[in-house]
Amino acid sequence: MMKMMNEVLPSNIELDPLFNPKRVAVLGASENTNKIGYLQLKALLDAGFEGEIYPIHPTSKEIGELPCYASVGDTPEQVDLAILCVGIHQVEKCLIDCGKSGVKAAIVFASGYSEIGEEGIVAQNRLKEIAEQYHMRLIGPNCVGLLNTTNGLMGTFSPGLTNVPLGRKREVGFVTQSGAFGVLTYIAAAQHGLTFNYFVSVGNEVDVSFSDVIEYMLHDSKTKVASGYLEGEKNAAKLRKLAKFALQINKPIVIMKSGRSSAGSRAAASHTGSLAGADKVYDGFFKQAGIVRADDYDDILSFSKLFLANKLPTGKNTVIVTSSGGRGINEADRCESYGLNIHALSDKVRKEIEKNIPDFASASNPVDLTAAASITNPELYLAPLKVLVNDPDTDIILFPEFPIHWDENTPLLQEFVEICKNSDKFVMISNFPLKGMSIPKGVQYLEDNGIPFILGDMNPIRSLAKLVDYAEAYRKAHKISDGPARTELDVSNIRHLLPANQTLSESQSSEILSAYGIRTAKRITAKTEDAAVQAANNMGYPVVMKIDSPDIPHKTEVNGIRLNVQNGQEVRQAFKEIYGSAKEHCPTADLHGISVQEMLPEGVEVIVGVTSDPTFGPVIMFGLGGVFVEVFKDVSFRVAPITRQDAIDKMESLKGYQILQGVRNKKPVDQEAIIDVLLKVSRLIEDYSDIIQEIDINPLIVYEDGIVAADALIITK
Repeated sequence: MMKMMNEVLPSNIELDPLFNPKRVAVLGASENTNKIGYLQLKALLDAGFEGEIYPIHPTSKEIGELPCYASVGDTPEQVDLAILCVGIHQVEKCLIDCGKSGVKAAIVFASGYSEIGEEGIVAQNRLKEIAEQYHMRLIGPNCVGLLNTTNGLMGTFSPGLTNVPLGRKREVGFVTQSGAFGVLTYIAAAQHGLTFNYFVSVGNEVDVSFSDVIEYMLHDSKTKVASGYLEGEKNAAKLRKLAKFALQINKPIVIMKSGRSSAGSRAAASHTGSLAGADKVYDGFFKQAGIVRADDYDDILSFSKLFLANKLPTGKNTVIVTSSGGRGINEADRCESYGLNIHALSDKVRKEIEKNIPDFASASNPVDLTAAASITNPELYLAPLKVLVNDPDTDIILFPEFPIHWDENTPLLQEFVEICKNSDKFVMISNFPLKGMSIPKGVQYLEDNGIPFILGDMNPIRSLAKLVDYAEAYRKAHKISDGPARTELDVSNIRHLLPANQTLSESQSSEILSAYGIRTAKRITAKTEDAAVQAANNMGYPVVMKIDSPDIPHKTEVNGIRLNVQNGQEVRQAFKEIYGSAKEHCPTADLHGISVQEMLPEGVEVIVGVTSDPTFGPVIMFGLGGVFVEVFKDVSFRVAPITRQDAIDKMESLKGYQILQGVRNKKPVDQEAIIDVLLKVSRLIEDYSDIIQEIDINPLIVYEDGIVAADALIITK
């Protein structure tokens, strides 16, 4: 049985007056058809809002056949939601009036706040103070509003939202930090047969935030998918908890996060800091949390439609059934590029399929039924389906073409649906997007019975791959834990080893790692040639010699490393050269001496690091070390603290993961040792996140049995 997580977040009932108000007041209501106050009233009336509507106007007696009121306090009953269709100079007074009248929530459209600079920030803070004083929840300012399409709450002035026809099925919520892009996404969804039940433009988030709305949707029984457009999360810790809860209840969070450029990265003393671009950290966080990352708006729409089929794929093995060989190959290429597996069918399965298809057709994968299926014999679409639903090696069955004339009264379509409904296989249809020739008559019947249909121009294969990844994350989240999330360590307080605002030398950094049970290379720091020779004699040749200085984090840049030093004479020569080169390149550097270290045998070099992200706090990096990190940047990030499963996922997500598994007659490395180091580093940064800024262990050499840190760097705040 699956083990359910026991952490359940309380429902966000404070937002209910925003989504389900019984009485709505429109402040700034107007009879002028060009004004927002008129457009807002008309939107509520046209949508058939189920509650009471109170236009607020100081002098008008009636607008749109509705009686007007001079102020919110004059309405016959207490208002739940106030929609402020007024300019910035009237907003504060209106909000105070609302607060004094007991209004529970408000939407502020006006702009001119934090988006314009310091003056706007001051004005926005005053709105926050008013909301807090009167315990009122606010959406905005600088937003296009909020919609609940299930009760007619059209809290917006935007024609792009009010003029869109609504579909029967409304189970996907959408929250956006961009009003204009959000409106376009809402329209695109409607055009592709997906109506959002909620649309929320949070604007400047003076009060209600992006994650607050996600939380509301997760607890809403009418919402099956919580989606959104995100530019930057203000409360990453809350979003992480929400994501954990979402996996628990099988309600995906699907987010399009903009800003994939490297503009957020920075030059830093450590490799970790220099590689930790903002987007890479977000990407790692989404994977770690089980949040589906949408590459564009079409992923939000396609993924949602796939998920609403109410059946998760059981794996990646995909069979394509097509009436066009070329189309089948094209879709196979697309599937493989997104990580789906176009597996070879067994002889038994192929022979069963061949019994009921023409001799000139192909029963390989892709299964090519030829033009006979699309023109003269559409019943051929059922032949491979009947076999594949019983194939234990097949998880997904994809139809890139489908008969367009079949409707709900067609016996063949009824049989097709019954076969799919009685199988655990994930079946989807994706016709080529040709106007007038793409949409089968039976689409609604198919979707009502859990068989999604998505046109090929909406990138359904990419979204299918994301659904497969989500299904795997969901299953992992419900597995009984196979290891502790927190490494059990008996460690003493090492705060005295972490002076503030310092780049620690290698020997200082290694001492801290050793205190947390991470094996480091044996070393002795020598201040003289004689001491270096004695250290090397005691350690045994060959040895490695390095400059040890907090001011020289990258030793190779000052020619400060010698490998494979074989005897005392070479030790003396290396000592002089390293010391002299360090003095030449960094004359003011604090030189602790020359570190004489054991020469470690060859192994696989990896890197483990920590950087402090402004949004997420401590973030742990893992990747292949040496030239791989310098050239290929094959690394992955996860937000601390990490679990054992996070550590496993970090390894398996690398493009070069096969190197750890063993290639070209090399044996697999000790992956358990890597996991152990990752969890110990996670514990270290968890204990000292207030003082440690960055950690860099590079290279960390992993063997068939065991692991050793050959070099390390720690930077404090």
